[in-house]
Amino acid sequence: MDTYRAFLAIILSFLILLGYQYFFVPQQEVAETQEQQPAAVAETAQPEIAAETPGAEAAAPSAVQTPGVAELQVVAGKDVPVETDLYSAVVTESGGGIKNFRLKKYREENTADSGPKELVKTEAAGELPLYFTWGVDPTLAKVARFATDQESVTVTGDGPEKSLTMKTELESGLILTRTMTFKPGSYLIRLAVDVHNTSENAFKGSPYLGLTNRPFSDNAQRFLFSGPAVLVDGELREFKTDDIQKEQGIVMGQIAWAAYEGNYFMNGIIPENGGGKATVRMTAVDDKVSTLLSGDQDVLMPQSHKVYDYTVYLGPKKVSILREAGLDLERVVNFGWFDKMARPLLWLMNFLYEYCRNYGVAIILVTVLIKAILWPISHRGMKSMKNMQAIQPKMAKLREKYKDDPTRLNQEMMTLYKTYKVNPLGGCLPMLLQIPVFFALYKVLLQAIELRHAPFMLWITDLSAPDRLWIGFDIPLLGGIPVLTILMGGSMFLQQKLTPSPADPTQAKIMMFLPLIFTFMFLNFASGLVLYWFVNNLLSIGQQYMVNRPVKATA
Repeated sequence: MDTYRAFLAIILSFLILLGYQYFFVPQQEVAETQEQQPAAVAETAQPEIAAETPGAEAAAPSAVQTPGVAELQVVAGKDVPVETDLYSAVVTESGGGIKNFRLKKYREENTADSGPKELVKTEAAGELPLYFTWGVDPTLAKVARFATDQESVTVTGDGPEKSLTMKTELESGLILTRTMTFKPGSYLIRLAVDVHNTSENAFKGSPYLGLTNRPFSDNAQRFLFSGPAVLVDGELREFKTDDIQKEQGIVMGQIAWAAYEGNYFMNGIIPENGGGKATVRMTAVDDKVSTLLSGDQDVLMPQSHKVYDYTVYLGPKKVSILREAGLDLERVVNFGWFDKMARPLLWLMNFLYEYCRNYGVAIILVTVLIKAILWPISHRGMKSMKNMQAIQPKMAKLREKYKDDPTRLNQEMMTLYKTYKVNPLGGCLPMLLQIPVFFALYKVLLQAIELRHAPFMLWITDLSAPDRLWIGFDIPLLGGIPVLTILMGGSMFLQQKLTPSPADPTQAKIMMFLPLIFTFMFLNFASGLVLYWFVNNLLSIGQQYMVNRPVKATA
């Protein structure tokens, strides 16, 4: 096998994979719509009301009913502000949902006058996060007004957790009591809903908890996932909005949590007994995605009640925070095939940051450490390619001499390799060993919230954004000059000049075009990723120079 053809195949495969992620949102399998919706979701019709029987036992009614849609009130309520050390939120009495949720440690934009990051992007009361109904699909229910027991809630960093209780009574005789508990130093919120049947009728229905979202950012990168995700039966499933619009997505099983995620933030709900049987139904209209979590159908006898417990997480997709929160939430940070390798690299980057306090410097140190670890492997590969170049004239003569005898040609080629101690795969195998490491770090640098709005130096003030040097006016399609990207392309060109060229002129020309292709593709990549690639190129140039300088290859 020609080592250069193999090497070219590796590079082209790499380009296809990068190009695919650049131009297309990652494809995710959407759950097939069930031919028949489960009763817990589909049942909204009102069955016939049972006739009253004097002296009948309340525990054994002849029939049960579903609380009617018209019974829910439509009354505007006041807002209740909630302040903690991590976020400020507003809970509205209209429906009991969260009206605003702003993260104090993250800004909306990378500007000095930018406000805190807002995670609630909907306004209608029935579409706010944590809108709860019982027995009636939220899309059909009218919004009830709750009465709160407090005007505001403030939780200090060293103080105890505090609760906000909200209560409403429906004309059907159901009393809903919502209790939200806020913990200091945590993005987790506990939600308990007590459904009390004070009527003389029995009702049947399912609990519904809604989570409606729009993208957290208007300028999210196309090749990064944004949309609903469900951890069901131990498997993380992510759903593209376009696919949900075509076909309603329903997931049934052991639901650990359901969430809406962007690249850096998420809103998630964890049902009672996290991992219990539940149903998640997803619908999408344009960029608005509604995630509805429903439990099994219950029967509420007269004068009985049922409590539904949830845990809620609204906050950053930071692995360390999610791991501390527990509940398998850290699974939402999905590095794909390279997850096992990516997580240690993320830990290493954060470990180095604790000492240098600059994520750009941390990326450089990670690159140097990876290069040092892989140095013997890549050095061996470079020497093998150098030796292969040295015997190219002899190989060309053999091809010409035995062009009509493939069997003899292969025998002579093997003899030539043995004579000069050259492995035809020696230049490719080291590259194959390095590719998983690169892609793991590639995933980390694209998804790590640590790089969001993290400055490096000079004009690079956000390692999660493309690098642009502002020169006083907008450059068409670019805005500013992508200085680091241009330097990266130049370093790649220099590396190609130092690398032994393939004997085939066509292959050599293709290889020389790679720096231009990479420069174009990296224009809109995060500057942290470009920085890694640039530093890696510089180290490879130094290593290649060391290989070329002795010129020890025998020919």
